[in-house]
Amino acid sequence: MTSASVPRGLARFNALEESAALAALHEVCASTAWARPLLAGRPYPTLDALYAAADAATSALTAADLDEAMAGHPPIGGPRPGDPASAREQSGMTSAPDRLKAEMRELNLAYQEKFGHVFLVCATGRTGEQLRDAARQRLGNTPERERETVRTELGRINRVRLARLAGAEDRQPRHP
Repeated sequence: MTSASVPRGLARFNALEESAALAALHEVCASTAWARPLLAGRPYPTLDALYAAADAATSALTAADLDEAMAGHPPIGGPRPGDPASAREQSGMTSAPDRLKAEMRELNLAYQEKFGHVFLVCATGRTGEQLRDAARQRLGNTPERERETVRTELGRINRVRLARLAGAEDRQPRHP
């Protein structure tokens, strides 16, 4: 494979010094246990190879690692000030009517009370109504099922962010 076929952003990521690459990976996912194997796997010849490594790392996260990853995510409808990634990803809630935003705040609280962590969902491309409906539906999950749903959603978020890191936003996953 020639370097010309590697997306420019992926080539830049591959060439970063270790500390800068680790910092970039922590922008994608707050879990050190997730970032370390991705760092060790460089250089990646393709975006698909990077995705495969990310998926494997997400699957291998322990409960504590998953908690660390979730701690890096603000609630839906409340992106952290100065966090453009969360604001961009949650743009479906930005334009939502006030009543929907209030309902989402209540659902976030109910979810956190039931499961003990933030409601984590890949919000990219979803409307405020879709996000609300997802929260409502997932409140019916058992804690065990919800943990696996969170792992799946984290993997989706990580892929979206890795695509952005690699300069391949056109290859981001889409939601049904």
